[in-house]
Amino acid sequence: MSYHSSPEASSTQMKRTQMFIELHLIQNFAPANLNRDDTGNPKDCEFGGVRRARISSQCIKRAIRHEPVFEQITGKPNGKRTKWFIDKRLTPMLVAAGKPEAEAHKVASEFLTAFASKLEKDTAKTAVLLYFSKAELQGIVDALAANWADVAAADDKKHADAIAQLVKGLVKEYKNRTSAPDIALFGRMLAEKPELNIDAACQVAHAISTHRVTMEMDFYTAVDDLQPEDTAGAGMMGFTAYDSACFYRYARLDWEQLVENLDGDVDLAHRTVEGFLRASVSAIPTGKQNSFAAQNPPSFLLAVVKPRGMAWSLANAFERPVRPGSDGLTAPSVAALDAYWGHLVAVYGLEDGAKVTALALDDDLPLQNLKDYRVPTLEAWVKATLEALPAGEA
Repeated sequence: MSYHSSPEASSTQMKRTQMFIELHLIQNFAPANLNRDDTGNPKDCEFGGVRRARISSQCIKRAIRHEPVFEQITGKPNGKRTKWFIDKRLTPMLVAAGKPEAEAHKVASEFLTAFASKLEKDTAKTAVLLYFSKAELQGIVDALAANWADVAAADDKKHADAIAQLVKGLVKEYKNRTSAPDIALFGRMLAEKPELNIDAACQVAHAISTHRVTMEMDFYTAVDDLQPEDTAGAGMMGFTAYDSACFYRYARLDWEQLVENLDGDVDLAHRTVEGFLRASVSAIPTGKQNSFAAQNPPSFLLAVVKPRGMAWSLANAFERPVRPGSDGLTAPSVAALDAYWGHLVAVYGLEDGAKVTALALDDDLPLQNLKDYRVPTLEAWVKATLEALPAGEA
């Protein structure tokens, strides 16, 4: 009995270094419905006693994962989250390895049931969404192919025992580590197989508006181009909900956890952080974008790399909602964030060795406490943040 671990990047081990990266973004969107609830309306919440626009953390993380720059920088394919691994991945991969399709489907179904999740009744779909990297799937296929005579044996006990042995070995191989940067960042949870769980290295907050928001409704009609001239009225009509908001976004990345999740590959961890930084800036949720085209980049970026100490979400800068004036919402939102940062530093202090880097889209944004940390470009912001991370030791 043998199984093969998937080929990975070299595992450069490093001394454990406690390090956290915190991101704070101010991003103002034109009218949009970026993230809908079960009624089709923009998600919202109450904060500071008033209704706020909201974009869920799940929505933000998916946008980051699927932003092309993330994979371009990491050089690794994202993991796939699906219930369709048997039909869409394992069976075709086994067939490509020269195994008969009917046998391949049967073995893939029995293996995945034992390895990760029971199946939905009378289907080849797993009962829950599974989340695995390309290399992990290839490792599974290689292990099954190498032991095909046993796992595809006609004797039920023989092939069940063979699959059980492979499951045991692969669970040990994949425990607490992955080759997919997105899984390393955002974690994996399997209730039926907790040994395959991976603690997320990155916490992402729900984005909330810095101000009170009231949802609006757009009444729309569609014209029937071939409607007879003597027929009045639109071919279709309806309503769609939207709002417009200036959002505060926050995320916290645990560098040590990220390196551990990537099996000690420090170089890949650096690329993952860079991909995350760049994708966090450029990724925008896709909800109703064909109707609203709210493609608005952030107006303010703040990155803080800390060797230790308290986590600082700056959301309470907006507990008292910002009020729009002649300077709109972005400038007073940045001013509130800057003032709250100053209060936190004055009361709690800034840890020795902390690296703070700020980037403002407009030169006239009101910065007092953060003005000395400004850099002029996105490239400088990314570079300064990455340079604050540990280089690692062989």
